[in-house]
Amino acid sequence: MAKVKPFRGVRPPKALVEEVVSRPYDVLNSEEARKEAEGNEKSLYHIIKPEIDFEPGTDEHDPKVYEKAVENFKMFQEKGWLVQDEKENYYIYAQTMDGRTQYGFVVGAWVDDYMEGRIKKHELTRRDKEEDRMKHVRVNNANIEPVFFAFPDNEVLEQIIKDVTAEAPEYDFVAPDGFGHTLWSITDDSLITKITEEFEKIPNLYIADGHHRSAAAALVGAEKAKNNPDHKGDEEYNYFLAVAFPASHLKIIDYNRVVKDLNGLTEEEFLNKLKENFEVEDKGEEIYTPNALHNFALYLGGKWYSLTAKPGTYDDNDPIGVLDVTVSSNLILRDILGITDLRSDKRIDFVGGIRGLGELKRRVDSGEMKMALALYPVTMNQLIDIADSGNIMPPKTTWFEPKLRSGLVIHKLD
Repeated sequence: MAKVKPFRGVRPPKALVEEVVSRPYDVLNSEEARKEAEGNEKSLYHIIKPEIDFEPGTDEHDPKVYEKAVENFKMFQEKGWLVQDEKENYYIYAQTMDGRTQYGFVVGAWVDDYMEGRIKKHELTRRDKEEDRMKHVRVNNANIEPVFFAFPDNEVLEQIIKDVTAEAPEYDFVAPDGFGHTLWSITDDSLITKITEEFEKIPNLYIADGHHRSAAAALVGAEKAKNNPDHKGDEEYNYFLAVAFPASHLKIIDYNRVVKDLNGLTEEEFLNKLKENFEVEDKGEEIYTPNALHNFALYLGGKWYSLTAKPGTYDDNDPIGVLDVTVSSNLILRDILGITDLRSDKRIDFVGGIRGLGELKRRVDSGEMKMALALYPVTMNQLIDIADSGNIMPPKTTWFEPKLRSGLVIHKLD
């Protein structure tokens, strides 16, 4: 059963929220962060990408960079740019994109739920990335950025969302990317108890986005427990910062592929090889979007093609075999193009669907890439099936948008 708790959030005063909050640390590089934070000493990038306070080219893993994060986090609190709430609250965080709003609960998630597999994952993590985030959590003694969870829909929690969001919010603004962000504090004790109890009825939480952050936060919590001779189990470090959304609120968008060459084949030979496992249809120059599971869009030589996988090339009864990522990775990337390791092969790149299929066309037309493949997005049900069956998704399968804004609420570990 999912165990969550309210906590004393550390957050910006209402008047400063837009200056403080930022995009997550892993969606932009150091130079982009430097540019976004330019002229803004209150930007959270000074804490989550503190290398921007050094000469360009400074290694973000340099010990002095982590020290700078601590110094800046302390300064933000001293200057009143981040202030800790008096009492333990839950919060509701709403994100609006393209006229659609999703509502999530900001909670302290229990470290043991992660360690014992009740917080389920669908992606492999890389130890080097975990280690970087662990250092960041350790030195700041805080989860500066939240992780993004989904949970099976729950009627009581849905009603709480409706009731709380009918009131005036604490924060309500549109970020530079055009997405809306709204936050409410839940301070009523009876409501707080009810939320805790309802989460206890939910068997599992699912990591939607932020596998490295989840691993790092949980591992640091477990480490602190182990190193504390007086550990009781109710300490703040036993919990980490998460925003948990009902699964039906979330929409996964497509995650597409671009490839540099055809593995020595001509365009005609490549198309003929595709015909062995796919119905191939020429769609001309108009952008073609995949319209169902097992239907793909190929852009090659200035033209779009519809590729429909033939029956027998996929397994709809297998949580991994049903995925179009699996079908395309095996039948196109591996068998025809000789690309076997999606994580390390330099011949392939990945483009989040937020950029649109026009970005695929642009990268091929520019000559940088030879072909592009657009996939039908994975569903939340597929993600949950995979996590429940203990399977791992192939790399670069899911893209969630909008991303959680960092700095709306921070969780201290003491």
